Amino acid sequence: MKRNKIIFWIATAFIFIFEGVMPAFFSQSEESRESFRHLGYPSYLIIIISIFKVMGAVALIIPQVPARIKEWAYAGFAIDFIGASASYFFVDGFGFYALFPLIVLAVLVVSYIYYQKLSTWQQE
Repeated sequence: MKRNKIIFWIATAFIFIFEGVMPAFFSQSEESRESFRHLGYPSYLIIIISIFKVMGAVALIIPQVPARIKEWAYAGFAIDFIGASASYFFVDGFGFYALFPLIVLAVLVVSYIYYQKLSTWQQE
């Protein structure tokens, strides 16, 4: 059980830092704006996505958040990572920027699997 908690918290902390902290601090940087322009997205989308990323990351990290909200956060992040990967793939072809969101998606899947294991254990 302790091993499951450690794996869950490491994976979830990574997602929290990557999807909650970094967008909060760097979403308005020139690099972020240029990346959105390069992909053909409007600049106002940066603000909308950043707000949802921070809200989702907070939902995953706070234990008292209801399970249904956490499930939506996991689903939203999965859609975000798949969409980011596809966007980079269609614009630049297969490369690091198209692959990296899928790597983060794998970490999200680990977090979700261990969230489910811990939730199942707590219900028994």
